[in-house]
Amino acid sequence: MNQALQIRSALASEQLPVPCQAWFQTLITQQPPQQRTLPALVAAAKARLLASDLTASGLFDTTSPPPVFPREVVSSSPASVQETCLAHDVVAQVVDLENVSQSRWQQVQALEAIERGEQKRGREIIRVLAGGDAGNDGEAGDETDTGNGNADGRPVARASATGGTSDANATHRLVLQDAAGQTLFALELTRIYRIGIGRLRIGEKLLLKKGTVVARGTLLLEPASVRFLGGQVEPLNKAWVEGRLARLRSEAQAAGQRE
Repeated sequence: MNQALQIRSALASEQLPVPCQAWFQTLITQQPPQQRTLPALVAAAKARLLASDLTASGLFDTTSPPPVFPREVVSSSPASVQETCLAHDVVAQVVDLENVSQSRWQQVQALEAIERGEQKRGREIIRVLAGGDAGNDGEAGDETDTGNGNADGRPVARASATGGTSDANATHRLVLQDAAGQTLFALELTRIYRIGIGRLRIGEKLLLKKGTVVARGTLLLEPASVRFLGGQVEPLNKAWVEGRLARLRSEAQAAGQRE
């Protein structure tokens, strides 16, 4: 088996979408000869894929694209489908995120803390590197803290970036995009601690499992229905932070003037 096929098999085993053959060949040729061992190539492929926009031209083979959202739930009137379930796993990327349980000013403060490179862990303010302190699989480095997780490895609830109160009861709404460019709203049906401003990055890849409920055009997320694959698309994340911060400030100021 050649290296491209071996890398392809390794990505598929981790339930990642598999790019086209040309993508693998380019990846291999761009690596220095001393780094063309299979483990190094698999790691490089995974990192590059998780940092890629799923909708990028030429990423996937047009004859065998990855599974996407069912057409009936992303149609012009998705609310007409009262309830259905995903018939297969779908890998999607985060393109928008909002904590709907916070006020506009609280959201502004959270994003400003991220912009400054500050986030809170308990009562301690920590600094993160520009672009996020990457942990395993491209996930945000502030997600876990050795010795402070639950027995199943899930991180415990932490203080938010805005003032030391736990986000255990927060509710987040996401916009997720599949490889075909289709988007769906997603809402936490049950609190998922991995979802949060500063923890979940724009462009991060999520595996939405077969059987995930879609009610009136909205994916209902529970811990068992989603797997976080990691990653971040830096241009998308930067544009989102800057654009959302400006919108939130404007909305918060307008609300304050009305009061």
